[in-house]
Amino acid sequence: MSGIRIDHLHIKSREPEAAAAFYVRAFGARETGRQSVPAGVRIVLDLDGLALFVESVPEGTPGVPAAPYRGLEHLGLAVDDLDALLADLASKGIALEAPPSSPRPGVRIAFVKAPDGARVEILERK
Repeated sequence: MSGIRIDHLHIKSREPEAAAAFYVRAFGARETGRQSVPAGVRIVLDLDGLALFVESVPEGTPGVPAAPYRGLEHLGLAVDDLDALLADLASKGIALEAPPSSPRPGVRIAFVKAPDGARVEILERK
């Protein structure tokens, strides 16, 4: 089927302002809009061409279970220089879940915790 493309990634958050600020500070996303939604606000971010919708959830909405679990488990971001990005994240006080690893030759990965229990994988392919 042709004409299919990714439109957005939707992130539900108890604190959408703080969550959106994380993606801006950590990965250079930029805010492109805001919309009112029944639970509060949707903040629209552009992360290098990927639209992120960071949206309020009603009080009492359950959180994310501990990984691994079924369903969408993490956001994967590719970088040219993993060490440079990790140094940048460390300078901003953003900690890794674990040290970088190499699951197979030519691939290095690291994970950071994002707000609301989300995980972001950062990977470098050589």
